[in-house]
Parts: sequence; structure tokens; C-alpha cells
Amino acid sequence: MLCDKLISMKVFTIFPIILLALININWNDTSKKVHEGVTAHRGNSGEFPENTIPAFKSAMDLRVDWVELDAFKTKDGKLVVCHDKNTARMGNKAYEIKDTMYEELSTVDMATEFRTKHQKSLVECPPQKMPLLEDALKLFLNQNEIRVSIQPKVDCVKEAIDIVNKLGISHLVGFNDGNLEYMSAVKKLSPAIHVFWDRPANSAIESDIKIAQEKGFEALVIRHDGVTTEKFRQIKAAGLEAGAWTVNDTGVMKQLLSIGVDRIYTDYPKQLIALKH
Repeated sequence: MLCDKLISMKVFTIFPIILLALININWNDTSKKVHEGVTAHRGNSGEFPENTIPAFKSAMDLRVDWVELDAFKTKDGKLVVCHDKNTARMGNKAYEIKDTMYEELSTVDMATEFRTKHQKSLVECPPQKMPLLEDALKLFLNQNEIRVSIQPKVDCVKEAIDIVNKLGISHLVGFNDGNLEYMSAVKKLSPAIHVFWDRPANSAIESDIKIAQEKGFEALVIRHDGVTTEKFRQIKAAGLEAGAWTVNDTGVMKQLLSIGVDRIYTDYPKQLIALKH
């Protein structure tokens, strides 16, 4: 009898410990470290329609450390996520974003081009509407590792930062673009926000570095066919991060990684992650 009681007490004592261990194991499995240096260009846009919620969610599931997206302003002043100034390429209707109310834009199926290109059915690739920037940014709430970089395609930096501040996620947001006026505005309005200054392949690296340092930018991101070992060395020597956009060829990815490039923008983050690990 006494022996049975002792055994029972041990079981009830050990059980919570085992349960806690199992919880910890599951937690570790769902919070794997992000893959540093991987930026999902317009989300995981190689596998999902670009700049849509599924593309962003997929990129986050892959544990990239940055998700890049584009911002435009509608006729009624709403910030939406889209790369092009109109919906003709991606959608089943053609509207100019600046001349169209969001309610009308939201009727466009922004998965049309992707579905056709990849010969997918409506079941395999359901219709997607153009997201509001605020709705896209809300995906990054309740976590502190995966960050989002906003590329303003029009003069909307202040409005975008207002949304960022409203959501309280300035620590998870960056901005990227080649427009010096827009990127300078980011630093004036919110100096702590990370800026990736996009540069063309033939840009003068010495001048770019000087401007980036004067403006307080954190990174220079060069079009991939303009990246050289010497440019990388100069950028790093200046205390800046060096990146390359947009790389979808695995051979080019390998070459850039061998040089030591800090950050690569790609439509195929899964391929880049596989090469890095």
C-alpha cells in the first residue's frame, strides 16, 4: 500500500516536468532562428502571387529575416501594396492606382497573372485582392524577429510611417528604394528606422558611400550584376551593410555568397536558404 502511494506520488511529481519539457520542445520548433541575409522580394513571390498576403505569410513561414513589399496611394488616400502603378500586369482588370478608389481596386483579382503563368486552377491559386499596407503590416505583429521593408513607389513615406507608428512596429520596419528624397525623408521622420538604399549596377560607389554616411543610411543594395568584390570591400570598410537585388539564379546566389554579400533580395527565398545552410 505504502509502495503504491510512493509510486503514485512520483508519477504526479514527474508528469508536470515531462509536460513542461514537451512544451519547451514545441516552442523551440516553432521559433527557429531567422535566416539572416535573406530578403523575400515582394514576399515569396516565386511560389505565390507577388505582394499578396499568401506571399508574405509564406515568406514568414520560411523564417526569412526581411520581407520586402511595395506601397502606392489610391485616389481616396489609402496606402496599398502593389509594385506597378496600375493593375494591368497582375490583375484581371486594368486600373491606375492613383486614379481609383480602394473599394474598386479591391475587386481586382491580383493572382490572375501568376495563375496563368503557372497554369494553376482557381482551387490551386485562389483569387487575391490588393492588400492595404496596414493589413500587410499587421502580419508582423506578435513576433519580434521577422521584419518588413517598405518600398514607397510614390511620395507616401509620411503616411507609411504614420501607419507603422500606429501599429507600434517601428522596430520591425525598414524602407528601401533608390529615390534619395524618399529615403532621406525616412531618416528625418524616424531616424531609428533602417534604410536600404537601392543602387543601379553602374552607380559610383564612392559617391554612394559618402551620401549614405551623410544621410545615416544603414545599407547599400546594388543591382546584382553590378556587385564586385571591390565594391563589397569598400561598402564594408565604410561600416555599411552590402546587399544585392534581385537574384533568382542559384549560380549568381552562390557567387554573391562567396564574395560575402550580407543581404540578397530574391523571389525564391527557399532556394537561397538552401544554399546558405
